[in-house]
Amino acid sequence: MKITGIRTFLMQVGQPDPANWAADQRGTSKQFGGTRNWLFLKIDTDEGITGIGECSGWPRVIETAIHDLAPLLIGEDPAHVERLWQKMHIAMMGHGMLGTVGGGAMTGIDMALWDIKGKALGVPVWTLLGGKVRDRIPIYSHANTPERALALRERGIKAIKCGGVADPVRKVAALRDAVGDDMDIAIDLHGPPWLTPADACRLVRALEPYELMWVEDPIAPENIEGYRRIRDAAYVPLAAGERSANIFGERELIEKELVDVIQPDTGRAGGITQMKKIAAMAEAHHIQMAPHSGSLGPVAEYAALHLLAAIPNGLILERLDDDWDGRRQTIVPHPQQVDGLIAVPDGPGLGCDIDEAFVARFPSSGNVSVPQAAGAYNPGTDNEHVYVQTRVARRSYFNR
Repeated sequence: MKITGIRTFLMQVGQPDPANWAADQRGTSKQFGGTRNWLFLKIDTDEGITGIGECSGWPRVIETAIHDLAPLLIGEDPAHVERLWQKMHIAMMGHGMLGTVGGGAMTGIDMALWDIKGKALGVPVWTLLGGKVRDRIPIYSHANTPERALALRERGIKAIKCGGVADPVRKVAALRDAVGDDMDIAIDLHGPPWLTPADACRLVRALEPYELMWVEDPIAPENIEGYRRIRDAAYVPLAAGERSANIFGERELIEKELVDVIQPDTGRAGGITQMKKIAAMAEAHHIQMAPHSGSLGPVAEYAALHLLAAIPNGLILERLDDDWDGRRQTIVPHPQQVDGLIAVPDGPGLGCDIDEAFVARFPSSGNVSVPQAAGAYNPGTDNEHVYVQTRVARRSYFNR
């Protein structure tokens, strides 16, 4: 079998309902107001088998990267997934450290190669990864208000995540009061530019009494040693890793045991090949995996289901099935969620496809924004758009 071509499908995605998104509302409107894109690709072969994948990490730019990589892959046997991954990685290393653009391009291609292999052999991808550890995958959704949390509980969902740094302790307290001990709660502090390690230590200690599932991205991803300060400050599980690509990007968090939950993004971590390796690295350090899925589309979700079915340290999957009405029309079939669990797909390969005609109805028009979250920056400094900022007026912020 030989690869004959790669096709891309870029679409503009509707803005999530702020009530259903783990971020401050003002931050949501700034971040996703007409700028969210999903990028899918298909790899065609001379035997009529087509593989599908999804990329994230700046989709409009990644589309160009995919077409630049395509000549390296055309004429190759898609069965040699590892060798093709290494070939792409070597081809890009001259451009510098592999970031989310390169990682995103390789992710979609790698995902499609696994899909082809599964279809060629007539088995699901999880079979190729070593078989199933579990038949159903637990999920968590987003809730910033007690009303949203209770509505999710009525649907059988047993874990939620809130977000934002404007008033996190009060937010978590209100959610815990509403749901009692019946639901797990996590909080995403969103990394840069919200907190220095000193501020993060103070917040994490204040969150300790609520027995959280985890505190996510409490500081900027580059500040690796800052995680040690936070870990020493409080007994709260820490989670991070969504902004890094491949095993090299996740290595320090895992090897230094700075997190309890590693969160590689299923659309930009380097593909199923890399996600499996990251999971194995984490397992050796007693670290769980909960793939990041925040703004991803539904094909990456399928890939995460196969991965979590096959790894022993799979914890839970982030899922926003109601972030945009068009999600269900984009994918065939749409995963079915029952009592906070999703059955592992059984079809050959990934077991899904996109509705190409529906995707074509939403051409991309933009893919960058300047995120702002209400109350995250010091008062009066929103328009500075700085990446790192030390908090002033600490007395009023920490004693609301």
